[in-house]
Amino acid sequence: METVVSGIRSTGKLHLGNYYGAVQNFVRMQQEYNCFFFIADYHSLTTHPTPDNLHGNVKQVLVEYLAAGLDPEKATLYIQSEVPEVAELYLFLNMNAYLGELERSTSFKDKVRSQPENVNAGLLTYPVLMAADILIYKATKVPVGKDQEQHLEMARTFGNRFNRLYQNDYFPEPYAFSYAKQLVKIPGLDGKGKMGKSEGEANAVYLADDVETIRKKVMRAVTDSGPSQANQEKPEVIQNLFDLMKVVSSPDTYTHFDELYNNCQIRYGDFKKQLAEDMILATAPIRERIQEIESDTAYLKKVAQLGTEKARASAARTIKEVREIIGFRSL
Repeated sequence: METVVSGIRSTGKLHLGNYYGAVQNFVRMQQEYNCFFFIADYHSLTTHPTPDNLHGNVKQVLVEYLAAGLDPEKATLYIQSEVPEVAELYLFLNMNAYLGELERSTSFKDKVRSQPENVNAGLLTYPVLMAADILIYKATKVPVGKDQEQHLEMARTFGNRFNRLYQNDYFPEPYAFSYAKQLVKIPGLDGKGKMGKSEGEANAVYLADDVETIRKKVMRAVTDSGPSQANQEKPEVIQNLFDLMKVVSSPDTYTHFDELYNNCQIRYGDFKKQLAEDMILATAPIRERIQEIESDTAYLKKVAQLGTEKARASAARTIKEVREIIGFRSL
């Protein structure tokens, strides 16, 4: 069975864009592949979170991914920092990663421009840690977005370089993977593109948002003055809201409001009220599950321990073999 590895950010709540995109892909993958899904708390240290924020974020992310359908019995769901073997492989790979190639990383150059006051070594070697996350389990499939494809290419480079340096065909080549040819794009409420935390709280509907918060966010969504002629093309801010309705509402509901728009009879207040109620209905089971899981400390501890045991069992084998290949042996 092929192995899939994917990291989960430890710094953000799940929103509809995450759920209908990556998370539903993960739920499908765990049925057919040997999946390792990790909460990337080591990676978050580049932003210097406080201890309380780091711990709280990790717990929240674990709760929400469990509520969204990840099964700790089918997949290995673990916290990155609970697997010290990852840090050891990171060290070994760093010895064969060169300054020039790390500085050419697009994400590193972007960070240098956007946060010049915090250009730390962790940002520079981020691709090496990502490579360690993948290679530690000899993964061949990695669900990544376009912004991570360069990092995945670097993971192949570091693995192949290790193989050549030690004349051992040890690490397989990992490649980008997704069930869908094109992931579902969930637009934000601000009318400017996809839903995401980086665009501000008002842009995203989170799975843990309460009913009134969802209503307020949707009712504040950006619209225009309305159509001026029949069957005119919808501007982006309106098309985005219709795209959201297509995801969370019934086909009949979507058709009803589409016809009203095409006949210049749509009332955006009614439209957004319906969209909000359909979002509330669509997220209700997950919201209830989040509340149930976050109060069950014993269950969360059990899940975390199980994930650590499964991940370390696999990672320890890799590190033992890598150390022998490099030449670390007991005297």
